[in-house]
Amino acid sequence: MNASTRKKVQRKCKIRGYNLKVEALDEILSFVSRFEGPDEDEAIDLLLDQLEQESLKSTIIDKEPVHRVVSLLLEAEATVEENSDASATAASAIRVVDAFLIPKYKYDPIRKQFYEHTSSLPIHGEASAKTALYKNRFLLLFQRLSRDQHFSKRAFDSEFSHFGSCEISPIQSLVGQTGRRWVMGVISQLEDGHFYLEDLTASVEINLSNAKITTGFFLENTIVVAEGEMLVEGIFQVLTCGFPPLEDRNKSLKQLAGHDFFGGGIFTKEETIRLEEMEKRAVNDMFVILSDIWVDNEEALGKLETVLDGFESVEVVPSLFVFMGNFSSHPCNLSFHSYSSLRMQFGKLGQMIASHSRLKENSRFLFIPGPDDAGPSTVLPRCALPKYLTEELQKHIPNAIFSSNPCRIKFYTQEIVFFRQDLLYRMRRSCLMPPSKEETDDPFQHLVATITHQSHLCPLPLTVQPIIWNYDHCLYLYPTPHAIVLGDRSQQKAFKYTGITCFNPGSFSIDSTFVAYRPCSQEVELSAL
Repeated sequence: MNASTRKKVQRKCKIRGYNLKVEALDEILSFVSRFEGPDEDEAIDLLLDQLEQESLKSTIIDKEPVHRVVSLLLEAEATVEENSDASATAASAIRVVDAFLIPKYKYDPIRKQFYEHTSSLPIHGEASAKTALYKNRFLLLFQRLSRDQHFSKRAFDSEFSHFGSCEISPIQSLVGQTGRRWVMGVISQLEDGHFYLEDLTASVEINLSNAKITTGFFLENTIVVAEGEMLVEGIFQVLTCGFPPLEDRNKSLKQLAGHDFFGGGIFTKEETIRLEEMEKRAVNDMFVILSDIWVDNEEALGKLETVLDGFESVEVVPSLFVFMGNFSSHPCNLSFHSYSSLRMQFGKLGQMIASHSRLKENSRFLFIPGPDDAGPSTVLPRCALPKYLTEELQKHIPNAIFSSNPCRIKFYTQEIVFFRQDLLYRMRRSCLMPPSKEETDDPFQHLVATITHQSHLCPLPLTVQPIIWNYDHCLYLYPTPHAIVLGDRSQQKAFKYTGITCFNPGSFSIDSTFVAYRPCSQEVELSAL
């Protein structure tokens, strides 16, 4: 077994958060040695996919669970040898990435490159971690902006020059300057009722009363690019205010030098071409996404059974069902005392799914917690649903996947982000000024513009939505994914923005709405009972 295969196995395990003991690594290498070329990668991915279904007590993997999975795979290969390649492909086509396993990268403004954060990330960070959160967000957008042709510094005069320079000035340099300047900074409220713009050099009080703004929600904590001039009183009068411009996904990927920001693994050029071909042929693959599945509500479960009955009878069943919270009609807070009943209702849901034999055999089921579901806290990112609640369901659906919120899926080469949060309502409440109606008056389109330009799923003030400081990178949208699923209690919507497919499946228990999504064509089918 060559060293490159050993490194490949160790790298793929590290991405998933596993540390292998020597005996476990040897067992994997022994299994992988049966395959060559592209099949080798598929074999590793298939084995790790199956290993995720094991009840692992630790991230340090020993020989026993690996041996158990290898035995099952070899047995399956012997039983259905002619279909073994197809099985491996199907299992590795959909990869679920838990938020807490996403690698963290920091930008070095001196060297102008990203480097991976390799040390541990404690949940309870020190005070410096909160400062680093804002700094890292700023640098992420600043390096993106620095490549934009309208804001980059020109070595020679050009035909663009007569419009005035759009070069970004540090806020520190505004002191004593006259005339219009472009600045980039974070909107913050350092004093009650007084808003400031901060960058890495200084802060300046701003006046937004006469500012012309672009599409999006302008909140405290959002990063903006503003044009204005200094007044005698030392206040920066903002004339034009907008978000940092977006960058094409392919351009961003070229700058990352092979770093895996998404967490789904890095492919070679040959692997990417092969996966793209397989993706083109996957025209029948479909994801069904439902939000607000109240398992303690008989009416909601009845509606869900109708949906499952419908998909059970179609010619090709969906590849994946995504069930997003909340899973209870009442918030699971300190006043909630019905956990044992909720556990039984999850078991009832599992029984219902298991009664649809074609779905159970051919579909996968992913569960993502909602903002009011049981868990250690309401801080983002949220960990998966507690095992106590889901054990009864897993007895009926052993391959059910319970992941974090937000959660990511890699489908062949496509990257899809799932986020369940009542974001629109909170964004509108936290706005510093009414959104511009020049381009659109649709609140969902303003929401999509905000999160994509901020490259962040939840740019709300930390006082409105707390975030684990050391895990803020789990909410990044950089490079831009192919699709963003925003589970929100607001009206069902779909909107394609600069090539990014964004949609909200709506509240299934309240409005009976859900979405069928075909990743191959990025086609969104808004559905309702």
